[in-house]
Amino acid sequence: MQTLKLDDTTLPAIYSPAGHASALLVLAHGAGAGFEHDHMSALSLALNNMGISTLRFNFPFMQEGRRRVDNADVCIATIARAVATATRLCPKVKLFVGGHSFGGRMSTHYAVEHPSTAAGIILFSFPLHPSKKPATKRAAHLSAINEPMLFLSGDRDTLAEAALLQSVTAPLANARLHWLETADHSYKILKRTRKSGEHVYAEAARVASAWIEEL
Repeated sequence: MQTLKLDDTTLPAIYSPAGHASALLVLAHGAGAGFEHDHMSALSLALNNMGISTLRFNFPFMQEGRRRVDNADVCIATIARAVATATRLCPKVKLFVGGHSFGGRMSTHYAVEHPSTAAGIILFSFPLHPSKKPATKRAAHLSAINEPMLFLSGDRDTLAEAALLQSVTAPLANARLHWLETADHSYKILKRTRKSGEHVYAEAARVASAWIEEL
């Protein structure tokens, strides 16, 4: 267990090293569950299996049991502390930032405020808009990011209408979008209609690993 210092707050973190790691991902959680949630653990394990180490942590609101998420400045500062910790733990590999849903969105804001501190951004279920309220306002800042971005989204994600997510990523030369067949926002799949026999977490990690190797 690691800890992060943010002003007077100490936040827990879990460093999960991969054997012969090629990269380390600072992996931020979503708005509804913390870094120890099954979804976050599954993401971390799948990435570890592909040679990608992870550092997971809690944002202050989650650690303090508050339902309202922290503002962007607090989240960006928390990610910055996680990046500093990750750099200390694993200084010789490429460092990436990202996360699930809200954590991924905050990682894109971190990239705007702290350019060139990460090799790229990996976004698991980028929440383009609230459920059933399609919009693209949350993507307005993405064009200000110079680092490569990988979007790993389910084609049943109600927080990212497929046509809209395609429309905001397609014009960005540094963005790649990969659809996870029948997956929803939490990567739950439709087993009967999903054509691929590959586990959804394994697919996401495989695509992430291949993308990192191409950079």
